[in-house]
Amino acid sequence: MEQKKNKKKNFHRHFETKGMPLYWILFAYLIIGWFFPVIGLIAIVCMVGPVLTSIWRGRHWCGHVCPRGSMYDRLLSKYSPHKPIPKFVRTFGFRLFMVLFIFTMFGIQLSFAKNWSDVGRVFWTIILITTIVGVVLSFIYAPRTWCSFCPMGSISRWVAPKKEPLPKRFKSVHVSNACQMKCKSCARVCPMQLMPYDSRGKATGYLHPDCIKCGKCIMACPTKIMQLKK
Repeated sequence: MEQKKNKKKNFHRHFETKGMPLYWILFAYLIIGWFFPVIGLIAIVCMVGPVLTSIWRGRHWCGHVCPRGSMYDRLLSKYSPHKPIPKFVRTFGFRLFMVLFIFTMFGIQLSFAKNWSDVGRVFWTIILITTIVGVVLSFIYAPRTWCSFCPMGSISRWVAPKKEPLPKRFKSVHVSNACQMKCKSCARVCPMQLMPYDSRGKATGYLHPDCIKCGKCIMACPTKIMQLKK
């Protein structure tokens, strides 16, 4: 007699959202940069941008502007197994190691650069390699696994507002007291695999520094008692 094996269904899942796809910017960057290395310098925008904006908006850039993040959410999320992101990659020690490692590699490669094209090639190469790593991790664990320890994302996390007083432009997910924390729909669709319902009834909202303000939890809430506001 054959026994049926019940496969455990993953808690996290893909959640389709509307909006303009920005991953084409990443594809264009990698293709054009191959032929014109100086284009690689554009990567500076996506390195400085998320850190600066995080000071008053948190990791908003990661959820709304980052082309690679768009690729994870809109393309790879459809095919990812959505397994739990390993806890160790979120630790301060591992994140600090990644920041130091990436910047050390940058420094070593830049020391050999003789012109702007060489400098651009260094940036382009780093973006290519980290993109490949991110894609591989998406198919092993979850789409935003790389984002959990991305060097610029980690620095953005460290400088993001975590307590009052909050910047005037800062927005956070607010969960009504009416939430019973039973369905956990918000946590299931969170790209960063966070638990927004933990902030139920808090006046400051959900202040987790890794929240990318994507709004998926709000859209997935069956009772519509969540808001992204100041």
